[in-house]
Amino acid sequence: MSANSIFQYFVPKDRKFYPLFEAASANLVAISKLLYEAMITNSAEKRVSYIRQIEKLEHVGDEITHQIFNEVARTFITPFDREDIQHLASGLDDIIDYIHGSAKRIELYKLDTIHPSMVKLSELILQCAEELNSAIQSLRSLNNMIKIREALVKVNSIENHADDIFDNAVARLFEEEKDAIQIIKIKEVLSALETATDMCEDVANVIESVIVKHA
Repeated sequence: MSANSIFQYFVPKDRKFYPLFEAASANLVAISKLLYEAMITNSAEKRVSYIRQIEKLEHVGDEITHQIFNEVARTFITPFDREDIQHLASGLDDIIDYIHGSAKRIELYKLDTIHPSMVKLSELILQCAEELNSAIQSLRSLNNMIKIREALVKVNSIENHADDIFDNAVARLFEEEKDAIQIIKIKEVLSALETATDMCEDVANVIESVIVKHA
């Protein structure tokens, strides 16, 4: 048994951080589902309704992040490195911020027609969110390293796919769209969506750091 394992044996079971991270990742999945639904609906009214729900869950995410940082400040023994806790909390919050930003731009720019690549990118964000949620739900025990690493590999693969979709979508946009203002609007939303997948990869890297240190 390693020294780290012996130390962990005597550390009290965490009842603060893991539940908060699990709540944060579940909230990420919920907001990602709303984003996807907002993209695929043909109803302008339903899209606005989904965007309003996204705004509410973004506030929920902010509150969870705030609670995590408060716990870091007042907890003597944390389940893993304080820096990793802060990076994981901030990373999850960043993903949600970009999801919210994407949805907000659709409404502000009055985009009545959703570009097909927006739908695909939102679908990939949802897939990333589900994989991250799976990994985070398994962090509490760290008994299934294979499952966690498989989820993280999938996130990295999805992010690479999102890069390709974004690049190809922008190339087609410049080639096919004649309205310069419309190009700017669509590209702004696509960029925010693609950045959300980048943030997902960043969170996956933080989780990888945590499990490597506690292997």
